[in-house]
Amino acid sequence: MPDHIPVLLAEVLECFKDKKIKTFFDGTLGLGGHAKALLEAHPEIECYIGCDQDENALEIAKKNLENWQGKVVFFHKNFSDISSILKTLKISCVDAFLCDLGVSSMQLDLPERGFSFSKEGPLDMRMNQKNPLTAKEVVNTFSKEELEEIIRDYGEEKRWRKIASIIVEERKNNPFEKTSDLSNLIARKVGKSKKHLHPATLTFQGLRIYVNRELDVLKSFISESIDLLCPEGIGSFISFHSLEDRIVKQAIKETVKVDPVTGQREEKVKNIYKKPLVATEEESRENPRARSAKFRAFRKLGGQHA
Repeated sequence: MPDHIPVLLAEVLECFKDKKIKTFFDGTLGLGGHAKALLEAHPEIECYIGCDQDENALEIAKKNLENWQGKVVFFHKNFSDISSILKTLKISCVDAFLCDLGVSSMQLDLPERGFSFSKEGPLDMRMNQKNPLTAKEVVNTFSKEELEEIIRDYGEEKRWRKIASIIVEERKNNPFEKTSDLSNLIARKVGKSKKHLHPATLTFQGLRIYVNRELDVLKSFISESIDLLCPEGIGSFISFHSLEDRIVKQAIKETVKVDPVTGQREEKVKNIYKKPLVATEEESRENPRARSAKFRAFRKLGGQHA
């Protein structure tokens, strides 16, 4: 397996540099790259909560973070379970959190996980392999209309009608089993997009997001996580496509309440950066996955947490 390179690591460390952290919630621990750097930079951390829905990633992270035994607690859960996790630990609020959204490099690199159109494997795409729904079931059993919605709304693929049609036509005689069955069909019948992406890129994105309910859990997490931040706590997200980034941006905006009588604005959180941070040219060259990454962070304004 290639070396794990945490995306936007310098930006993450800079964001939390001046913050004294007692409790940190890492909603997408992965292999522990961001966690290792944050634990080294913040020896004052007493409890680092490492959460991930991928059991394989958690097992690797436990080895990578063994120097901090006693400080790090691991949870095989989705980050949207933050409330129940904190209740289990008898923690009322956290000083900071980070969610590195989307599919991990490790998941993409393992053909048997079925995330990548460039590596032949079963059409799976589940981040949590205990979940019942797979991409194989979606492409083989969902209606044409359902497939159109998934490819259009989650894949942001402009050729959604054509792709849904060829999937439904093909599966009549040749049910989809492998990633190559789907990616080769789309490449053959649809061809390249104007963005010079592989023809199957956006369809695979749409299927993955749908199978893992990524946008639903993100929406659920944001409102709850803001309430569970301690006053002056910092929340942060790394996103990799516009759908995720739009949800984070909008959720932060919606925390502003305006008094209908006085017109006075009441802000619950304040953006730390006016615009999301992106990877440097150097990082983008060294780690192509970083090219589309955006980092947003906000500070919860003083007062009581919910």
